[in-house]
Parts: sequence; structure tokens; C-alpha cells
Amino acid sequence: MIVALIALIFIFLLSSVPIYISLGLAAFLSVIFFSDIQPMLLIQRLFAGLDQFALMALPLFILAANIMDGGGLSERILRFARALVGHLSGGVAMTTQVSSMFFGALSGSGPATVIAIGKIMYPELLRGGYSKSFSSGLLASAGAVSLIIPPSITLIIYGSVTGVSVGSLFIAGIGAGIIFGLSSIIYIYLYAKKYNIARDKKASKKELWETTRKAGWALLIPVIILGGIYTGMFTPTEAAGVSAIYALFISFFVYREMTIKKFYKICVESGITTAQVLVLVAAAQILGWLLTRGQVPQMIATFIAENISTPFMFLLLFNILLLVLGMFIEGVAAIIVVAPLVYGAAIALGIDPVHLGIIMIANLAIGMYTPPFGLNIFVTQTITKINMKEMFPGLVAFLGFNLLGLLIITYVPDVSLFLLKILE
Repeated sequence: MIVALIALIFIFLLSSVPIYISLGLAAFLSVIFFSDIQPMLLIQRLFAGLDQFALMALPLFILAANIMDGGGLSERILRFARALVGHLSGGVAMTTQVSSMFFGALSGSGPATVIAIGKIMYPELLRGGYSKSFSSGLLASAGAVSLIIPPSITLIIYGSVTGVSVGSLFIAGIGAGIIFGLSSIIYIYLYAKKYNIARDKKASKKELWETTRKAGWALLIPVIILGGIYTGMFTPTEAAGVSAIYALFISFFVYREMTIKKFYKICVESGITTAQVLVLVAAAQILGWLLTRGQVPQMIATFIAENISTPFMFLLLFNILLLVLGMFIEGVAAIIVVAPLVYGAAIALGIDPVHLGIIMIANLAIGMYTPPFGLNIFVTQTITKINMKEMFPGLVAFLGFNLLGLLIITYVPDVSLFLLKILE
């Protein structure tokens, strides 16, 4: 059954069948024709896969992200970031990267970050002298950092699959997200120096204070979320609700850029996005259950125990697997499929489960803009209107520097864990 299941999945994926249909249909066909399992059990697993407290945070973080975009929070963050780094070499591009990091800390969604930041900054990048290829590669890669910096939807999924504390994952994601972002900033600086890109005039202290003051309400969101979680005021799931209510209050009563009509549209869009994510989670849960029933995780753990004796080699192979997988499968599906398979073996080798999760998410962040199927690529194309061939050189350049960041995240655990150790 397992061989048939895997073969059907690849056949469907190569036939451009949507991922959730590929996973779900392959599971049902395998059960019906190649096993004695009652198909009704798969229906039960579909709903059981969604019946998790941690997953309640998903629709609320998605709603919060869309409110921030529509309520003027993202625009103020952009102005703040530009005042902060716009005068440096590559300042406009750095503004895009830094803004994406801040917005990622508010939304937790890669595509939402690409849209919110990209539609404002892409014309600015072109006017600043950056090529279309570079600008597109920057938008796609900068949006990917949202997967790592908390609150991250993918970190919530990893926590729900493995049982690892989502709060601990959020804290660990701060250091790793900064390293990931810095790897892009280094390339931006080198590119701007090479092509002598013009920089902004340095903001005065008054201008810096004014942009900080105006963005202050938006910048408080990650402080409220992480502070609330670690002071015990609320759980990560409750934090999602707090962030959505806070963003809505600021959008309506402080910035006054939200209307009832706009809010209704945001709710509809958020509902559609939530449905797209959760149907994928449900389909992937069936796959994970069948693989576990077929003893695949145990076989992989046994193989690793017999053939891989060091954490270094395990993490190297783990990174290669995820980088390849990320080229074809969306991050949520990859987590649900892969995490249960390798989790036990990683723990047996002494790898910290929180660190393992951060490594996994960092890999899948890169997969978000890796050809041919990286989701951020297609989202970026809706903004830039250029094809994959034109985008490719810019994507590859950022990919190379982000891989260096990934190596640091992988082999220097304290990058992710030092804040956790301080807070223990």
C-alpha cells in the first residue's frame, strides 16, 4: 500500500494536480485498492487532523495579517524602516528586507508579506536603479522570512504535529529570523556597492522619531504577542486573537483607515485563505497517518540509527531533503509529512526538538521562493508582471546567501536557543 501511495502522489503532483487533492486522492485510492482499511477511517482522520487547539491560531493570525495590510500598519512600518536604513548603501532594498521582517513579525504569512510590502516597494526599487530581476528576487525571498520570525503559521503547524511548545518555537524563531534576514542584507549591500546604487538622504533625528512614533502602535504587536505568551497572560492560540483584536482597534480608532466595507472584504479573504490552508492540513494528516500505520517512520528511524551516527551528517541530509522537497511541496504539507518521520530519530541523536523545528522552517522558507513551484514566486509575479526566466538570476543570488544563513542556523544552535536559555 505504501509503495502505491507514494507512486500515486508523485504521479498526481507531476500532473499538476493541486497538492491537497494529490495527497487526499492518493490516500483514498491506496486504501480502497491496496489495503483492507475501511475508507470511513480516512474521513475520521480528516476531521481529527483539524481538531487541534493550536490550529485555532491559524485563521486569527491570517485575519490579523490582512487587517494590518488594509488598516495602514504595513505602510507605517515601511516608512519607519526606510528612515532607519534608507541612507545606507542599498538603502531602498534594505528597507524592503527590514520591512518584510517587521511585517513577518506581525502577520506570520509569506504571501501576505510579499503583497503588503511588494506593491509599495517594487516601484520604489525600480526608481532607485535596481533591476527587475534583483527586485523580484528580493520581494520573493524577503517574504519568506515570515515563516521563521514569530508569530509563524508554519511554526504553529510544526508544534501541533510534534507536540513541541509553540511558545518556545516562537522565541527561537527570533534569532534564526534575524540571521536569515541579515544574510539577504549582506547581499543587498554588496549588490548596491557593485552597481553604485544611489542611497536616500539620512533621516534627521526628528524624522526618525516621527516615523517611529507613527509606527509604534504597529510595532507593539510582536511585543504584546511574545510578552503575553512568556508572562503567562495567554497561550499562543489566544495570542492570535489578541493580535487580531488589537490590529482591528488600531486600524479603526487610531489610524482610522479601516471601514466596515473594507473589514467585510478582509474577513471574506481571510476565510478563503484559511480554508486553503486547513484543507491542505487535513489531507496531509491522512497521509501522515497512513505512513505511520505502515511503519515508515520506524523504518526511517532504524535506517538512520544504523547508518548515520552523528548529528552533523543527519542535519546535512535533513537539509538536502527539505531543500529538494521545498521545491515542489508547500511548507505546511512538507511539515506534516516529514516531521513525524524524522522527529524520533533526531531526538535519539540528541538534537533539540525546538532547534530541529527552526531548521525545518528555515529550509521551507527557502523553498517558498525556489523554482519551479515556490509559492512566493507566483505571488511576486502578480506584482512585477515578469516571467520566471527574468526572475531567475535574482532568485538564485538571494538563494545562495540565504543558504549560508541556513548553515549558520543549522550548525550554531545557540542562534535559535540562546533566548530560550536566558528565559529559562
